[in-house]
Amino acid sequence: MKRPFEWDAKSGRVMFFQHALHEYSLKDRVALSQLPLTVTVCLAAVLVALYFPATPGNPLFVIFLATQAAVWLLCHAVPWDRLPSPTFLAIPLLDIVSIGLGREGGQDSPIGISLLTVFPVIWLCASGLYRRSALVVSFLGPLAMIWAPQFIHGTHTPQDLLRGLLFPIMMLGIGVSISVMTQSMVMQQKRLEERDAALLRALDDSQQKERLLKTILETVHLGVVVIDADGREMMANRKQRENQVLGASGDTDRHGKPQLLVFDADRVTPTEADRRPMRRAALRQEFTDYLVWVGTGREQRAFTTSARSMKDCDGSYLGSVLVFGDVTALVDALAAKDDFVSNVSHEFRTPLTSIAGYVDLVLEEAESLPTWVVEQLEIVQRNADRLLSLVSDLLAVRSGRMIVRPHAVDVSELVKSSVASAEPKANDGGVRLHIDAPERLEAHVDANRISQVLDNLISNAIKYSPDGGDVRVTLRQEENALVCHVKDTGMGMDKQDHADAFTRYFRAGNVRNTAIQGVGLGLSICKAIVDAHGGTIGLESVPGEGTTFTFRVPA
Repeated sequence: MKRPFEWDAKSGRVMFFQHALHEYSLKDRVALSQLPLTVTVCLAAVLVALYFPATPGNPLFVIFLATQAAVWLLCHAVPWDRLPSPTFLAIPLLDIVSIGLGREGGQDSPIGISLLTVFPVIWLCASGLYRRSALVVSFLGPLAMIWAPQFIHGTHTPQDLLRGLLFPIMMLGIGVSISVMTQSMVMQQKRLEERDAALLRALDDSQQKERLLKTILETVHLGVVVIDADGREMMANRKQRENQVLGASGDTDRHGKPQLLVFDADRVTPTEADRRPMRRAALRQEFTDYLVWVGTGREQRAFTTSARSMKDCDGSYLGSVLVFGDVTALVDALAAKDDFVSNVSHEFRTPLTSIAGYVDLVLEEAESLPTWVVEQLEIVQRNADRLLSLVSDLLAVRSGRMIVRPHAVDVSELVKSSVASAEPKANDGGVRLHIDAPERLEAHVDANRISQVLDNLISNAIKYSPDGGDVRVTLRQEENALVCHVKDTGMGMDKQDHADAFTRYFRAGNVRNTAIQGVGLGLSICKAIVDAHGGTIGLESVPGEGTTFTFRVPA
């Protein structure tokens, strides 16, 4: 049995232990419930023996003490756990009978033994079982305790009977109060248990989600790290821990902080502390695809980093999540591709220059050659010049430079010339060409480069209208800018392809599996030319309805 108190021999004090009543067995709970009455009866017996020596000799008072002793023994001897649950309520009922005998046997002592009835009343009403019956017993038990002796002795006058009603009414009031309080506590306990169950379910669900999140983070091939509002690391997956080992130099700065091997895009310039991904995230910056190099020598790796802030419901900053993606292979592949394009372009330039040069020499004697030979040589010359221009464009795109030489030119004439050159191809594809341009519109631009832009845009409009349709070229001057629209009614492109349309070697997803030829350089060259003029180029497109390209350059 778990005792509620224990004697401490060292300190000479009784040590009480705080335990919830429901933590004890039913047998222990019955004994604890009876304990206050038993202790009070013992104290009352001592007081009666000291100050009222005649009372202990009363047989009824002796029976009262004997029954209380027997009840106390029953509380400890009976295996209440094995009996039906309400059986233990027999104890407070026996107490009421016993107290009634004690009241009758202690009439010559003014101690008020009948007040001991409050203990079994509280027990009955606090049990929560048979609430109405408990209230009835709380009233009828004390009433019988008072009226029964009056009827036995024949002193049951109306005045005597009414005089004795106060005590049972008081016991009933106590019983009602205890019953209401118990019911309220039971309801409150039930709500608390429901909340505890809900919290346990929420905790279990949270732990399950946490395990799932950790599994996902450990599975992905990206480094993921979470920092708090102060920039301290809260969580990192296995891949990120490997990245951190790669970036650790093992040395410390003058402040004792570890030095990191983080470099800019050139792979040799150390990245400034405030420009490192972790530091930028700690400064509450958000970024996407920020490239850094980590490590040195052959182990150096390229990482594209992204960061997003975490905020609570009130918008307060909680921290950031960073993602590190290893793009070393992609960066090396792009560099190898650019080197290949550069080398091939240089190799093409020498024979093309030779071809163009010899064609020029032959055409110097055009007067002595047949007309049909001259015409074919001129075609060779134009195509050789076009190939040389394309090689120059490839080299310019590779180096990031596009040289333009602006001069006064009639742009309307350039539009008409480009449309006329595209008419044979348009006729073959069943595409109708339209021009909406003023008769003459002069601007200070590079005629060859602007013609190249027009040729590329019109050619694309025809190419990506495989089922025929209309292509309209519109030229306008707005304030101090030259604005040109090339609109088709072709296949269009998805929104996700808009941002990459002007990227080198990019082809839209809906044309990669078609027979439409192309390497994805035309639009990037157009953008480079327009940028070199200080202008802008953009597009609007709807899948299945067509695309409109618009470029604007200073006039």
